[in-house]
Amino acid sequence: MTEPATSADAPWPVRTVALKVSKWIDRLGPVWVEGQLTQLSARTGTAFLTLRDPAADVSLSLTAPTPLVREKALTEGQRVVVHGKFSFFFGRGTLSLRVDEVRAVGVGELLARIERLRALLAAEGLFDVARKRRLPRLPSCVGLITGRASAAEHDVVTVATTRWPAVHFRVENTATQGVQAVPQILDALEALDRDPAVEVIVIARGGGSVEDLLPFSDEALCRGIARCRTPVVTAIGHEPDTPLVDHVADVRAATPTDAAKRIVPDLAEETAHLAALRTRARRALHAWVDREDALIARLRARPVLADPLRVVDARAGEIAALTDRARRTVDRALREREADIRHRRASLTALGPAATLTRGYAIVQRGGDVGSPVLRAAADAQPGDLLRVRLADGAVTARVEADG
Repeated sequence: MTEPATSADAPWPVRTVALKVSKWIDRLGPVWVEGQLTQLSARTGTAFLTLRDPAADVSLSLTAPTPLVREKALTEGQRVVVHGKFSFFFGRGTLSLRVDEVRAVGVGELLARIERLRALLAAEGLFDVARKRRLPRLPSCVGLITGRASAAEHDVVTVATTRWPAVHFRVENTATQGVQAVPQILDALEALDRDPAVEVIVIARGGGSVEDLLPFSDEALCRGIARCRTPVVTAIGHEPDTPLVDHVADVRAATPTDAAKRIVPDLAEETAHLAALRTRARRALHAWVDREDALIARLRARPVLADPLRVVDARAGEIAALTDRARRTVDRALREREADIRHRRASLTALGPAATLTRGYAIVQRGGDVGSPVLRAAADAQPGDLLRVRLADGAVTARVEADG
Protein backbone atom coordinates (compact mmCIF):
# COMPACT_ATOMS: atom_id res chain seq x y z
CA MET A 1 0.00 0.00 0.00
CA THR A 2 1.42 3.37 -1.11
CA GLU A 3 1.91 5.84 1.70
CA PRO A 4 0.41 9.28 1.25
CA ALA A 5 2.75 12.04 -0.02
CA THR A 6 3.94 14.69 2.34
CA SER A 7 2.81 18.28 2.22
CA ALA A 8 3.34 21.48 4.10
CA ASP A 9 0.32 20.62 6.20
CA ALA A 10 1.28 16.99 6.73
CA PRO A 11 5.12 16.78 6.90
CA TRP A 12 7.08 13.72 7.97
CA PRO A 13 9.08 13.85 11.15
CA VAL A 14 12.86 13.56 10.87
CA ARG A 15 12.77 10.11 12.40
CA THR A 16 10.35 8.93 9.73
CA VAL A 17 12.53 10.24 6.90
CA ALA A 18 15.65 8.76 8.49
CA LEU A 19 13.94 5.43 8.91
CA LYS A 20 12.78 5.35 5.29
CA VAL A 21 16.26 6.26 4.04
CA SER A 22 17.78 3.55 6.20
CA LYS A 23 15.39 0.99 4.73
CA TRP A 24 16.20 1.99 1.16
CA ILE A 25 19.95 1.82 1.79
CA ASP A 26 19.60 -1.61 3.34
CA ARG A 27 18.16 -2.85 0.03
CA LEU A 28 21.44 -2.01 -1.78
CA GLY A 29 23.27 -4.98 -0.35
CA PRO A 30 27.04 -5.49 -0.16
CA VAL A 31 29.30 -3.95 -2.85
CA TRP A 32 32.95 -3.91 -3.95
CA VAL A 33 34.41 -0.41 -4.26
CA GLU A 34 37.84 0.72 -5.50
CA GLY A 35 39.51 3.98 -4.54
CA GLN A 36 42.37 5.65 -2.76
CA LEU A 37 42.60 6.10 0.98
CA THR A 38 42.99 9.74 1.99
CA GLN A 39 42.17 9.84 5.71
CA LEU A 40 42.65 7.14 8.27
CA SER A 41 41.78 7.35 11.93
CA ALA A 42 42.16 4.09 13.81
CA ARG A 43 40.35 4.25 17.15
CA THR A 44 39.77 1.54 19.63
CA GLY A 45 37.44 -0.92 18.07
CA THR A 46 36.46 1.05 14.93
CA ALA A 47 38.61 2.81 12.32
CA PHE A 48 37.25 5.68 10.24
CA LEU A 49 38.55 6.08 6.70
CA THR A 50 37.83 8.16 3.58
CA LEU A 51 37.88 6.49 0.18
CA ARG A 52 38.38 8.93 -2.69
CA ASP A 53 37.92 8.46 -6.42
CA PRO A 54 41.34 8.97 -8.11
CA ALA A 55 39.83 10.78 -11.10
CA ALA A 56 37.06 12.89 -9.56
CA ASP A 57 36.38 14.95 -6.49
CA VAL A 58 34.12 12.29 -4.94
CA SER A 59 34.66 10.42 -1.69
CA LEU A 60 32.95 7.94 0.64
CA SER A 61 33.18 7.51 4.37
CA LEU A 62 34.25 4.06 5.52
CA THR A 63 34.18 2.32 8.85
CA ALA A 64 36.18 -0.82 9.47
CA PRO A 65 37.31 -2.87 12.47
CA THR A 66 40.60 -1.52 13.76
CA PRO A 67 42.24 -4.99 13.75
CA LEU A 68 41.42 -5.31 10.04
CA VAL A 69 43.09 -1.99 9.31
CA ARG A 70 46.19 -2.90 11.30
CA GLU A 71 46.35 -6.35 9.79
CA LYS A 72 46.36 -4.96 6.25
CA ALA A 73 48.81 -2.17 7.25
CA LEU A 74 46.70 0.38 5.43
CA THR A 75 48.21 3.83 4.82
CA GLU A 76 46.96 7.07 3.34
CA GLY A 77 47.34 7.29 -0.45
CA GLN A 78 47.09 3.53 -0.90
CA ARG A 79 44.89 2.12 -3.69
CA VAL A 80 42.51 -0.48 -2.29
CA VAL A 81 39.42 -2.48 -3.12
CA VAL A 82 36.99 -2.79 -0.20
CA HIS A 83 33.95 -4.95 0.37
CA GLY A 84 31.16 -3.82 2.60
CA LYS A 85 27.58 -2.79 3.06
CA PHE A 86 26.21 0.72 3.30
CA SER A 87 24.62 1.72 6.55
CA PHE A 88 22.77 4.86 7.51
CA PHE A 89 23.47 6.13 11.00
CA PHE A 90 19.99 6.85 12.25
CA GLY A 91 21.01 9.25 15.00
CA ARG A 92 23.38 11.49 12.99
CA GLY A 93 21.78 11.08 9.55
CA THR A 94 25.10 10.12 7.91
CA LEU A 95 25.96 7.45 5.35
CA SER A 96 28.93 5.12 5.70
CA LEU A 97 30.23 1.97 4.07
CA ARG A 98 30.86 -0.65 6.74
CA VAL A 99 33.89 -2.60 5.47
CA ASP A 100 34.46 -6.25 6.23
CA GLU A 101 37.25 -6.98 3.70
CA VAL A 102 40.10 -4.94 2.25
CA ARG A 103 42.39 -5.83 -0.64
CA ALA A 104 45.36 -3.74 -1.64
CA VAL A 105 45.67 -3.10 -5.37
CA GLY A 106 49.12 -4.43 -6.30
CA VAL A 107 51.52 -2.93 -8.82
CA GLY A 108 50.94 -5.78 -11.24
CA GLU A 109 47.21 -5.20 -11.28
CA LEU A 110 47.70 -1.44 -11.68
CA LEU A 111 50.01 -2.00 -14.64
CA ALA A 112 47.51 -4.43 -16.17
CA ARG A 113 44.78 -1.80 -15.89
CA ILE A 114 47.05 0.80 -17.46
CA GLU A 115 47.74 -1.57 -20.36
CA ARG A 116 44.02 -2.12 -20.90
CA LEU A 117 43.46 1.64 -20.89
CA ARG A 118 46.42 2.06 -23.24
CA ALA A 119 44.83 -0.33 -25.74
CA LEU A 120 41.47 1.47 -25.45
CA LEU A 121 42.91 4.94 -26.04
CA ALA A 122 45.09 3.68 -28.89
CA ALA A 123 42.03 2.12 -30.55
CA GLU A 124 40.25 5.49 -30.31
CA GLY A 125 43.16 7.18 -32.11
CA LEU A 126 44.37 9.34 -29.22
CA PHE A 127 47.96 8.17 -29.81
CA ASP A 128 47.97 8.78 -33.59
CA VAL A 129 50.92 10.75 -34.89
CA ALA A 130 48.66 12.55 -37.38
CA ARG A 131 46.80 14.40 -34.60
CA LYS A 132 49.94 15.68 -32.91
CA ARG A 133 50.67 19.37 -33.51
CA ARG A 134 53.92 21.23 -34.07
CA LEU A 135 55.29 23.31 -31.24
CA PRO A 136 55.62 27.06 -31.90
CA ARG A 137 59.13 28.10 -32.96
CA LEU A 138 59.48 30.97 -30.47
CA PRO A 139 56.72 30.91 -27.85
CA SER A 140 56.43 34.15 -25.92
CA CYS A 141 54.40 32.59 -23.07
CA VAL A 142 54.60 29.00 -21.82
CA GLY A 143 52.10 27.44 -19.44
CA LEU A 144 53.70 25.17 -16.84
CA ILE A 145 51.82 22.68 -14.67
CA THR A 146 53.96 21.24 -11.89
CA GLY A 147 54.27 20.84 -8.15
CA ARG A 148 54.87 23.88 -5.98
CA ALA A 149 58.57 24.72 -5.54
CA SER A 150 59.46 21.41 -7.22
CA ALA A 151 62.72 20.51 -8.86
CA ALA A 152 60.81 20.05 -12.14
CA GLU A 153 59.61 23.67 -12.05
CA HIS A 154 63.12 24.90 -11.29
CA ASP A 155 64.63 22.84 -14.12
CA VAL A 156 62.10 23.91 -16.75
CA VAL A 157 62.11 27.63 -15.88
CA THR A 158 65.86 27.91 -15.34
CA VAL A 159 66.91 26.01 -18.44
CA ALA A 160 64.32 27.68 -20.69
CA THR A 161 65.12 31.26 -19.58
CA THR A 162 68.84 30.54 -19.87
CA ARG A 163 68.38 29.31 -23.42
CA TRP A 164 65.91 32.03 -24.46
CA PRO A 165 65.67 34.95 -21.99
CA ALA A 166 62.59 36.46 -23.70
CA VAL A 167 60.30 33.54 -22.78
CA HIS A 168 57.70 34.04 -20.03
CA PHE A 169 55.96 31.41 -17.90
CA ARG A 170 52.49 31.13 -16.44
CA VAL A 171 52.98 28.56 -13.70
CA GLU A 172 50.07 26.56 -12.27
CA ASN A 173 51.12 24.68 -9.13
CA THR A 174 49.13 21.52 -8.50
CA ALA A 175 49.44 18.23 -6.69
CA THR A 176 51.40 15.76 -8.82
CA GLN A 177 50.48 12.62 -6.90
CA GLY A 178 47.67 11.47 -4.72
CA VAL A 179 43.93 11.82 -5.04
CA GLN A 180 44.00 15.57 -5.62
CA ALA A 181 46.42 15.41 -8.55
CA VAL A 182 44.06 14.58 -11.43
CA PRO A 183 41.31 17.15 -10.69
CA GLN A 184 43.85 19.89 -9.97
CA ILE A 185 45.85 19.18 -13.13
CA LEU A 186 42.66 19.11 -15.20
CA ASP A 187 41.58 22.49 -13.81
CA ALA A 188 45.01 23.98 -14.50
CA LEU A 189 45.04 22.48 -18.00
CA GLU A 190 41.66 24.00 -18.85
CA ALA A 191 42.70 27.40 -17.45
CA LEU A 192 45.91 27.49 -19.50
CA ASP A 193 44.15 26.25 -22.63
CA ARG A 194 41.62 29.11 -22.35
CA ASP A 195 44.40 31.71 -22.04
CA PRO A 196 45.10 33.08 -25.57
CA ALA A 197 48.57 34.26 -24.50
CA VAL A 198 49.74 30.70 -23.70
CA GLU A 199 51.23 29.12 -26.82
CA VAL A 200 52.40 25.79 -25.37
CA ILE A 201 51.65 23.88 -22.16
CA VAL A 202 54.21 21.81 -20.26
CA ILE A 203 53.21 19.21 -17.65
CA ALA A 204 56.30 18.37 -15.60
CA ARG A 205 57.05 16.11 -12.66
CA GLY A 206 60.14 14.42 -11.30
CA GLY A 207 60.56 10.66 -11.12
CA GLY A 208 58.72 8.42 -8.72
CA SER A 209 57.27 4.99 -8.12
CA VAL A 210 54.52 3.45 -10.20
CA GLU A 211 51.98 4.45 -7.56
CA ASP A 212 53.25 8.05 -7.54
CA LEU A 213 52.88 8.34 -11.31
CA LEU A 214 49.40 6.79 -11.47
CA PRO A 215 47.61 10.15 -11.93
CA PHE A 216 49.46 10.61 -15.21
CA SER A 217 47.97 7.39 -16.57
CA ASP A 218 44.45 8.42 -15.61
CA GLU A 219 41.84 8.24 -18.38
CA ALA A 220 40.26 11.59 -17.52
CA LEU A 221 43.63 13.37 -17.71
CA CYS A 222 44.51 11.68 -20.99
CA ARG A 223 41.24 12.77 -22.55
CA GLY A 224 41.68 16.27 -21.14
CA ILE A 225 45.05 16.60 -22.88
CA ALA A 226 43.52 15.28 -26.11
CA ARG A 227 40.84 18.01 -25.95
CA CYS A 228 43.38 20.83 -25.61
CA ARG A 229 43.68 23.25 -28.50
CA THR A 230 47.12 24.34 -27.26
CA PRO A 231 50.08 22.00 -27.94
CA VAL A 232 51.01 19.99 -24.83
CA VAL A 233 54.47 18.76 -23.81
CA THR A 234 54.78 16.16 -21.07
CA ALA A 235 57.88 15.64 -18.98
CA ILE A 236 56.90 13.04 -16.40
CA GLY A 237 59.61 11.30 -14.41
CA HIS A 238 62.79 10.15 -16.05
CA GLU A 239 63.61 8.27 -19.23
CA PRO A 240 62.22 4.83 -18.16
CA ASP A 241 58.92 6.38 -16.95
CA THR A 242 56.26 6.40 -19.70
CA PRO A 243 52.77 7.11 -18.34
CA LEU A 244 49.86 7.26 -20.77
CA VAL A 245 49.85 11.07 -20.99
CA ASP A 246 53.20 10.80 -22.79
CA HIS A 247 51.46 9.02 -25.67
CA VAL A 248 48.57 11.49 -25.86
CA ALA A 249 50.68 14.65 -25.65
CA ASP A 250 51.92 16.37 -28.78
CA VAL A 251 55.55 16.04 -27.63
CA ARG A 252 56.99 13.71 -25.00
CA ALA A 253 60.14 14.92 -23.25
CA ALA A 254 62.34 12.50 -21.34
CA THR A 255 62.91 14.89 -18.42
CA PRO A 256 61.87 18.41 -17.38
CA THR A 257 65.24 19.67 -18.62
CA ASP A 258 64.60 18.03 -21.98
CA ALA A 259 61.18 19.70 -22.10
CA ALA A 260 62.79 23.11 -21.62
CA LYS A 261 65.16 22.39 -24.50
CA ARG A 262 62.28 21.36 -26.73
CA ILE A 263 60.00 24.36 -26.17
CA VAL A 264 62.57 27.13 -26.81
CA PRO A 265 65.72 27.26 -28.95
CA ASP A 266 69.14 28.11 -27.57
CA LEU A 267 69.98 31.78 -28.11
CA ALA A 268 73.70 31.10 -28.53
CA GLU A 269 73.06 28.34 -31.06
CA GLU A 270 70.57 30.48 -32.96
CA THR A 271 72.99 33.40 -33.01
CA ALA A 272 75.77 31.15 -34.29
CA HIS A 273 73.39 29.68 -36.85
CA LEU A 274 72.41 33.16 -38.07
CA ALA A 275 76.09 34.12 -38.31
CA ALA A 276 76.78 30.97 -40.32
CA LEU A 277 73.83 31.72 -42.60
CA ARG A 278 75.05 35.28 -43.12
CA THR A 279 78.50 33.95 -43.99
CA ARG A 280 77.03 31.44 -46.43
CA ALA A 281 74.83 34.10 -47.98
CA ARG A 282 77.79 36.50 -48.30
CA ARG A 283 79.95 33.81 -49.91
CA ALA A 284 77.16 32.77 -52.24
CA LEU A 285 76.58 36.39 -53.26
CA HIS A 286 80.28 37.00 -53.83
CA ALA A 287 80.59 33.79 -55.84
CA TRP A 288 77.61 34.81 -57.96
CA VAL A 289 79.07 38.29 -58.55
CA ASP A 290 82.45 36.74 -59.46
CA ARG A 291 80.79 34.35 -61.93
CA GLU A 292 78.84 37.15 -63.55
CA ASP A 293 81.92 39.38 -63.65
CA ALA A 294 83.92 36.59 -65.33
CA LEU A 295 81.09 36.06 -67.82
CA ILE A 296 81.07 39.76 -68.66
CA ALA A 297 84.87 39.72 -69.05
CA ARG A 298 84.63 36.76 -71.46
CA LEU A 299 81.93 38.51 -73.44
CA ARG A 300 83.95 41.71 -73.60
CA ALA A 301 87.00 39.74 -74.76
CA ARG A 302 85.19 38.51 -77.86
CA PRO A 303 86.32 40.28 -81.07
CA VAL A 304 82.89 41.62 -81.83
CA LEU A 305 82.80 43.43 -78.49
CA ALA A 306 86.52 44.14 -78.07
CA ASP A 307 86.62 46.16 -81.39
CA PRO A 308 83.03 46.50 -82.60
CA LEU A 309 84.04 48.95 -85.43
CA ARG A 310 86.43 46.46 -87.02
CA VAL A 311 83.59 44.65 -88.73
CA VAL A 312 82.14 47.97 -89.85
CA ASP A 313 85.53 49.06 -91.21
CA ALA A 314 85.93 45.77 -93.06
CA ARG A 315 82.48 46.15 -94.57
CA ALA A 316 83.17 49.82 -95.38
CA GLY A 317 86.26 48.81 -97.39
CA GLU A 318 84.26 46.20 -99.24
CA ILE A 319 81.54 48.75 -99.96
CA ALA A 320 84.12 51.29 -101.22
CA ALA A 321 85.70 48.67 -103.49
CA LEU A 322 82.33 47.61 -104.83
CA THR A 323 81.34 51.27 -105.34
CA ASP A 324 84.55 51.97 -107.26
CA ARG A 325 84.10 48.83 -109.31
CA ALA A 326 80.52 49.78 -110.08
CA ARG A 327 81.60 53.31 -111.06
CA ARG A 328 84.26 51.97 -113.43
CA THR A 329 81.82 49.53 -114.91
CA VAL A 330 79.25 52.27 -115.48
CA ASP A 331 81.87 54.61 -116.93
CA ARG A 332 83.09 51.93 -119.30
CA ALA A 333 79.54 51.14 -120.35
CA LEU A 334 78.84 54.84 -120.93
CA ARG A 335 81.99 55.26 -123.04
CA GLU A 336 81.06 52.22 -125.06
CA ARG A 337 77.56 53.62 -125.61
CA GLU A 338 78.94 57.05 -126.54
CA ALA A 339 81.29 55.50 -129.09
CA ASP A 340 78.44 53.47 -130.48
CA ILE A 341 76.29 56.57 -130.71
CA ARG A 342 79.08 58.46 -132.51
CA HIS A 343 79.43 55.63 -134.96
CA ARG A 344 75.72 55.49 -135.57
CA ARG A 345 75.54 59.30 -135.89
CA ALA A 346 78.34 59.24 -138.43
CA SER A 347 76.54 56.52 -140.37
CA LEU A 348 73.28 58.42 -140.24
CA THR A 349 75.02 61.62 -141.24
CA ALA A 350 76.66 59.92 -144.15
CA LEU A 351 73.46 58.27 -145.30
CA GLY A 352 71.04 61.09 -144.41
CA PRO A 353 69.71 63.89 -146.71
CA ALA A 354 71.72 66.60 -144.95
CA ALA A 355 74.96 65.27 -146.41
CA THR A 356 73.37 65.18 -149.85
CA LEU A 357 72.19 68.76 -149.49
CA THR A 358 75.74 69.93 -148.72
CA ARG A 359 76.74 68.64 -152.09
CA GLY A 360 74.33 71.10 -153.86
CA TYR A 361 71.10 69.17 -153.83
CA ALA A 362 67.78 70.48 -152.52
CA ILE A 363 64.50 69.06 -151.33
CA VAL A 364 61.36 70.61 -152.84
CA GLN A 365 58.12 70.37 -150.93
CA ARG A 366 54.76 71.25 -152.33
CA GLY A 367 53.51 73.82 -149.88
CA GLY A 368 55.08 76.30 -147.60
CA ASP A 369 55.05 74.20 -144.39
CA VAL A 370 57.75 72.00 -143.05
CA GLY A 371 55.42 69.04 -143.15
CA SER A 372 54.35 69.52 -146.78
CA PRO A 373 54.75 66.53 -149.10
CA VAL A 374 57.96 66.21 -151.09
CA LEU A 375 57.60 67.00 -154.78
CA ARG A 376 58.86 63.98 -156.69
CA ALA A 377 57.95 64.87 -160.30
CA ALA A 378 57.74 68.11 -162.18
CA ALA A 379 54.31 67.18 -163.41
CA ASP A 380 53.08 67.28 -159.87
CA ALA A 381 53.71 71.04 -159.67
CA GLN A 382 51.09 73.34 -161.13
CA PRO A 383 51.53 76.97 -162.03
CA GLY A 384 50.91 79.12 -159.02
CA ASP A 385 51.79 76.42 -156.49
CA LEU A 386 53.87 77.53 -153.58
CA LEU A 387 57.01 75.48 -153.13
CA ARG A 388 59.36 75.14 -150.18
CA VAL A 389 62.96 74.52 -151.21
CA ARG A 390 65.13 73.11 -148.42
CA LEU A 391 68.88 73.69 -148.88
CA ALA A 392 71.86 72.67 -146.74
CA ASP A 393 71.88 75.88 -144.75
CA GLY A 394 68.16 76.69 -144.76
CA ALA A 395 65.00 76.87 -146.82
CA VAL A 396 63.48 79.33 -149.32
CA THR A 397 60.00 79.68 -150.74
CA ALA A 398 59.26 79.75 -154.46
CA ARG A 399 56.17 79.87 -156.67
CA VAL A 400 55.66 77.95 -159.93
CA GLU A 401 55.24 80.37 -162.88
CA ALA A 402 54.74 77.93 -165.74
CA ASP A 403 55.40 74.36 -166.80
CA GLY A 404 59.03 73.62 -167.72
